[in-house]
Amino acid sequence: MINVVLCDDHAVLRRGIRDTLTESPDICVTGEAGSYPELREVLRTAACDVLLLDLNLPGRSGLEVMASLRETHPDIKVLIVSMYPEDQYALRCLKAGAHGYANKAGDPVQLIAAVQTIVQGRKYLTPEVAQLLADSLAQPTPELPHESLSERELQTLVKMASGKRLSDIAQELMLSPKTVSVYRARVLEKLKLANNAELTVYAIRNKLV
Repeated sequence: MINVVLCDDHAVLRRGIRDTLTESPDICVTGEAGSYPELREVLRTAACDVLLLDLNLPGRSGLEVMASLRETHPDIKVLIVSMYPEDQYALRCLKAGAHGYANKAGDPVQLIAAVQTIVQGRKYLTPEVAQLLADSLAQPTPELPHESLSERELQTLVKMASGKRLSDIAQELMLSPKTVSVYRARVLEKLKLANNAELTVYAIRNKLV
């Protein structure tokens, strides 16, 4: 039996993923969490072979959670499940140590295959991600400016380009508006942009939103 824990702050999506996974007789969902603190509590008692982890969590990003888990639960394999575009985030997640990346908008049945693949010690790659990986190896491209951003800076960039105010972003990420303002300033500096309008144009051109 493959023990799976779900970590996603959207309860409805969690329920849908759980219902899909439990259709497979060899998968058991042993716990659910909507944030990193909840996940820590769940992992105190729940058996976990594979963690399905949302990339965009309140307070801590999925990549930050994954980094913490490597220290506390090194045996847990992580499948990132996200709405973010594969061409912008999948390779970043794999390089950070994820065992696979699946888009929430994809076929839910793929999640079963992903979990079964990962628990065997292999990476799970959709055909799209496999092609991206092959292309990156065959023809290394110069790093784009936004690829140097930290996970929090990238989140701030995407949310601002989507039209969200700093106060809204602060609430979603469970940070202070002042902290988010610092991230905004860093993004503008690193990308050599002057204002929010240029930031939005940059995000659209690079297919971040």
